[in-house]
Amino acid sequence: MNSIVLLGAGNVAQHLYAAFLNQKSVEVIQCYNRKGIKLHKDQKADTITTDITNLKEADVYILAISDDAVEKVSSALPFMDRLVVHTSGSVPMKSIDNRNHPGVFYPLQTFSATKKVDFNKIPFCIEAERETDAVFLKKLASRLSQKVYDISSDQRNILHVAAVFVNNFTNYMFTIGNEICEENKVPFEILHPLIQETAKKIHEIEPDKAQTGPAVRNDFHTIERHLGILTNDLQKQLYETLTKAIQSKYGKEL
Repeated sequence: MNSIVLLGAGNVAQHLYAAFLNQKSVEVIQCYNRKGIKLHKDQKADTITTDITNLKEADVYILAISDDAVEKVSSALPFMDRLVVHTSGSVPMKSIDNRNHPGVFYPLQTFSATKKVDFNKIPFCIEAERETDAVFLKKLASRLSQKVYDISSDQRNILHVAAVFVNNFTNYMFTIGNEICEENKVPFEILHPLIQETAKKIHEIEPDKAQTGPAVRNDFHTIERHLGILTNDLQKQLYETLTKAIQSKYGKEL
């Protein structure tokens, strides 16, 4: 039985706790957060502590906390020579205080409090200073997911940038699309099949080969008509910027 102490109370901490709860060979023996927040409705009160100096001995300490807090919290841990990992996509492994053995246990996924996720399909990016720790973390991750990768801090940082483009920026585009629909009393749900097909398509062909739309066709009249419809200056700017970027990629100009 592998023992885990989980630090943090945000979305990642809550989802990880729920995932480990279903594992017979893994036990989250303690959770730490400053407010004593329960991570799961079935969590026992005596497994939560607000005192970082009162952490139990465990095989691994997972810092599922904000990026800015990793260095500070790892420095405050009241022990030495134990495996301490964070779950961040962009924080270097060396940000963990060197009194302990650092590592990374990064689930590459977007987590929302009310949306359940299937960990079996979530890629885990693993990094550790010691080979024995890397082996341990890969085994731990493989209990949750079929997709486990050895990824360095530099590679993980690059992945995080790419993830911002494909997830955060894309979701913002969804937000704009939704706003345009709402302003014009058109149901946004009409676009759901298109969104799903767009995401599905990249599993079958390279993204650059899947590009469609007026920009790649150099359809000047449609582009001008769209710009005339948009009343929000920021939306117009984004439309023009993305159109120019697509046309630059495919060798066309406005």
